[in-house]
Amino acid sequence: MPKYLLKVKMTVDGLNGVFKEGATARREVVQRMVESLDGRLESFYWAFGDEDLYVIVELPSNTSAAAMGLVVTAAGGVRTSTVVLLSPEEIDKAVHQKVEYHAPGGA
Repeated sequence: MPKYLLKVKMTVDGLNGVFKEGATARREVVQRMVESLDGRLESFYWAFGDEDLYVIVELPSNTSAAAMGLVVTAAGGVRTSTVVLLSPEEIDKAVHQKVEYHAPGGA
């Protein structure tokens, strides 16, 4: 199943929700949401820096990841950025896949 890294920035409304409900409650909400898409929550970490949260999930498809991102962002508590994660085995397959390409200005 594909894996995704969700980089999450909290909005003021989202942070107020964390103060009210707690950080573990947010993890439980995310876990239920991921499971409702037949996925699995792998990790959920709060962080210092540009993002407030880093979440790794397994989801059935890019469509599921997009649906989740759209719903969460539309709710207004966070802004998300989703990164598709690839395993070393997937990169090995990519390295051996024949691709026809001509670089700009190349011979």
